Amino acid sequence: MNLDRRVGSALYADDGAIWVRGREPIGVISKIKEAIGKVKQWSYNWGFKLSPSKSCHMLFTRKKGIDKQNLNMAMRQTPLTCSGHTRPVVDLAFSGITPYGYFLISACKDGKPMLRQGDTGDWIGTFLGHKGAVWGATLNKEATKAATAAADFTAKVWDAVTGDEVLTLAHKHIVKSVNFTEDSNCLLTGGNDKVLRIYDLGKPEAEPQEIAGHTSAIKKALWCNNDQQILSAAEDKTIRLWDKNTKEAVKTLSFDASVSSMEYIPDGEILVITYGRTIAFYSAHSLDLIKAVDAPASIHSASLHPEKDFFVAGGDDFKLYKYDYTTKEEMESYKGHFGPIHCVRFSPDGELYASGSEDGTLRLWQTAVGKTYGLWKCVLPEELLSENSEALYCPPAEIKA
Repeated sequence: MNLDRRVGSALYADDGAIWVRGREPIGVISKIKEAIGKVKQWSYNWGFKLSPSKSCHMLFTRKKGIDKQNLNMAMRQTPLTCSGHTRPVVDLAFSGITPYGYFLISACKDGKPMLRQGDTGDWIGTFLGHKGAVWGATLNKEATKAATAAADFTAKVWDAVTGDEVLTLAHKHIVKSVNFTEDSNCLLTGGNDKVLRIYDLGKPEAEPQEIAGHTSAIKKALWCNNDQQILSAAEDKTIRLWDKNTKEAVKTLSFDASVSSMEYIPDGEILVITYGRTIAFYSAHSLDLIKAVDAPASIHSASLHPEKDFFVAGGDDFKLYKYDYTTKEEMESYKGHFGPIHCVRFSPDGELYASGSEDGTLRLWQTAVGKTYGLWKCVLPEELLSENSEALYCPPAEIKA
């Protein structure tokens, strides 16, 4: 393990410890966080899991009168603001990790979905062609294809590399959701006409397969269980699990309020659902409840970290909440947007999460504050620069399209 020479470490049978000495508490905290990130990556490379959120830490100092608030502020969350949209951002999605990194697409009521570099938020391009608000957007794993759902009664498929429109799929009403199969050969759509449609992208002239059953507009539709089943959430306060081949509902969940968001986690087959103030986790196979958490405000979206250590959620009170997945305890909360938060998603590597808001912006948030990643750079202020003293400085950054 390639730790800094000023970081001490000791390994035991199934446990370990790391320590740092320094003149300034802020610098010690910064160095410890950096070391934890390296240990986490080393653990991952060797096939086992380390959970920084469940690790214990202690600070020993002879200094008196240390302001704990200042220590916390030194490690505060500094989001990257991605401007460019002119109306509320209502949906976003990440691609998988590609040889060129990973990418982020956003859907906005301004009718102009945007593609960005996922780890920095740098604007790459805008997909032009819709004549109404765009309600849903997605990328395939390879980031070679994009799909959008809009209020102009169409879903569109795009070449995500060139930005060219590849296909326009006409619908009978507003389209709210689009989702690719794992092989990117089929596209699932859902919207206000209450019908799920499956398009074979290799046969664009063919009629889509249709699945009916919801009694109100469909808000989200996702492939699951190796693309053999479909999950759909609608304004009829239900989530339904469908068999792709028989087109019959396998199971239905009913709620007291309309489901505001739904995320499917293939690793572990977990379904993340939000409705009212509740964030609930279900088995995607059986739709059995795993656990649920009640938030202080109405929640519009939630996302589970890839390693399932914690999850984030956002809603009406402009705040982002971070919870421990195992204990369900709130770890932190903070404001950054100037309007309700409509969507949140973790990046595929888990290093950051993105949020989209009524204020028309996307913001990128660091999972482990204090780590050099993307545009977050941890540098040393000159007045604290010494062999045994390091401090963290993460300047605010803004990205404009």
